[in-house]
Amino acid sequence: MSDHHHHHDHSGPIAIGDTAARVVVGLLSVIGVLVVLSTILLWPSKQHIDIPLPMQNAGGGAVQTEAGTVILQDIGPCGSSSIGKVFVDKPEAPRSDAYTCQRSLIDIQSGPHKGNRTLLEIPPGPGQPDLHAGDSLRLVRQTDPSGTPMYSFEDYSRGLPLTLIVLVFVVVIVVVARWRGLRALLGLVFAFAVLVMFMLPALLDGKPAIPVALVAGALILYAVLYLAHGVNLRTSSALLGTLTSMLLAAVLSWVAIEMTHLTGLSEEQNTNVATYLEHVSITGLLLAGFIIGSLGVLNDVTITQASAAFELAALDESASRREVFTAAMRVGRDHIASTVYTLVLAYAGGALPLLLLFSVAGRSIRDVLTGDAVAIEIARSSVGGIALALSVPLTTAIAVMLARPFGSRKVQAGPARRARHAR
Repeated sequence: MSDHHHHHDHSGPIAIGDTAARVVVGLLSVIGVLVVLSTILLWPSKQHIDIPLPMQNAGGGAVQTEAGTVILQDIGPCGSSSIGKVFVDKPEAPRSDAYTCQRSLIDIQSGPHKGNRTLLEIPPGPGQPDLHAGDSLRLVRQTDPSGTPMYSFEDYSRGLPLTLIVLVFVVVIVVVARWRGLRALLGLVFAFAVLVMFMLPALLDGKPAIPVALVAGALILYAVLYLAHGVNLRTSSALLGTLTSMLLAAVLSWVAIEMTHLTGLSEEQNTNVATYLEHVSITGLLLAGFIIGSLGVLNDVTITQASAAFELAALDESASRREVFTAAMRVGRDHIASTVYTLVLAYAGGALPLLLLFSVAGRSIRDVLTGDAVAIEIARSSVGGIALALSVPLTTAIAVMLARPFGSRKVQAGPARRARHAR
C-alpha cells in the first residue's frame, strides 16, 4: 500500500500558530523599541577628557607615531649624542666605550622627517626588543624641552601581517559559509562599531555599567542574529532566548561580584583606569566584561537549539511538543558539555602567564584560586556556564512553542507509518 499521502513537503516554513508568532514578534518589537530608546538615553556626551599621563607625549598631547625601518643593526659602544635625534647620514660616535648595547640605525619613513634617519640604543635586559635589520617599527615622535624633535621605539609595525591574516580569515569564512558567512562578518563589524562608538564612550562618560552593557549587547544580538541567520521565527526564538539569558548573566554577574568582593585591581590595565580615569567604575568595567563576554557562547548555543527544535519538528509532524522538546534537549545537553569546556579553557588560556607566575611563587593553591586575579576568571567562567546551561531549556521551549504551537493538530500515524516503524 502506497504511503505517499503520509509524506509532507518541508521546503517551506512550518505552519505556525498565529498566537505564538504574535507573542514572540510582539515581545521582540517591544524589546527592540526599549533598546533604541535606551541607546538614545545612554548615548555618551561629547565631554572632553584629558589624556591619561602614561599616554601623553612630552607636551601633554596625544602620542604621535611614525613608520620606520631598521637599516643597520649591530652591538657596540653606546652613548652617542645622536640617540633619538634626526640626522641625514650617520650618527655621531660615542664619546667613550664604557658600555655596549644594541645599536639600530632607523630610516624614518613617514611624517615631517621622512627620508632622514635616527639612532636607537637598546641596553640588554628582559623585556627589551630584539631588533634586526629589515624590521618595520612604529616610532614615537615628540620634542624635548628645547623644541628638538626626538624619536623612540614604540612597537613593531604589524599592519601588513595583521591585514593579511584578517583577509585570509574573511576569504575562508566567505568561501565555506558563502552569503551567510558574509552576513556574519557584517554583523561582526556592526558589533565592533557598537563597542567602539557606544559602549566604551558611555562607560567613559560615567554611565551605569549594567544598562550600558545590556543595551550594547542587545544591539549586537539583534544585528548579528538576523544578519547571519535571516529574519524568521527560528531566529526570533533564538534571539528571545539569548536576550533573556543575557539578562540572567547580568544579574548573576552582579551577584558574583558583590558576593566575592572582586575589585579587578589585580590587573594592570584596571589599575591604570582607576588611577587616571577616577570617574570610571572598575566594578562596572568588570560587570560589562562579564556580560559582553557571555554573548558569543550564548548566541552559539541558542541558535543551535532553535534550529534543532525546528528541524526535529519538521522531520516528524506527528511528534508532540514534549517529544520535540525532549529530543532537542538531548542535543542541547551534548552542546552544553562541550561548550563549558570551551568557555573555561578559553579563560584559562588567557590566564596562563598569571598561573605560571603563581606556580613559582610558592603560594598555596587556595590562596591562588581565591586571589582577585584568578577569582575573576573563576567567577566569569561560572557565570557564563550558568547562563549557558539555563539558556538551553529556555530557548528550546520557545522554539518548540513556535514549531509546535498550541492548537496545532497532531497528525495521526497511519497503518503504513506504523508498519515502517515496526520494521
